[in-house]
Amino acid sequence: MLDRLKAPKGANKNRKRVGRGEGSGSGKTSGKGGKGQTARSGGSIKPGFEGGQMPLQRRLPKRGFTNVFRTIYRIVNVGQLADAFKAGEVVDPETIVQRGMAKGGKGLVKVLGDGEIKTALTVKANKFSASAVEKIKAAGGTSEVI
Repeated sequence: MLDRLKAPKGANKNRKRVGRGEGSGSGKTSGKGGKGQTARSGGSIKPGFEGGQMPLQRRLPKRGFTNVFRTIYRIVNVGQLADAFKAGEVVDPETIVQRGMAKGGKGLVKVLGDGEIKTALTVKANKFSASAVEKIKAAGGTSEVI
């Protein structure tokens, strides 16, 4: 019965015919309101445009700069190392990333002294804080700068 197939009710709608007289409900200005720039075809105002007044983003002063040469460190605390590694293990940036303590990608690893450590670990990292070195040595471990 392919000859009797019909689309469900409400599936097909006639397109809105604008500018076809006042009786249509969308005549005269064709739904574009009054006069002016936005009533014209292709007429649109850029975001941030303030009618010729100096825009806010140009009135505000520029502050600071971005240092593209800065070194980015992925930070790991001594307390995290104590929880994740057993005594005598060697901790290096690769194992730190594998255990999920520092996100992968670019950046060096810095060990900070937050938390407590009681297991002796050999920690290899790009940078250490002074308190981290003290805590690792007090636990009987060693810290090596790569």
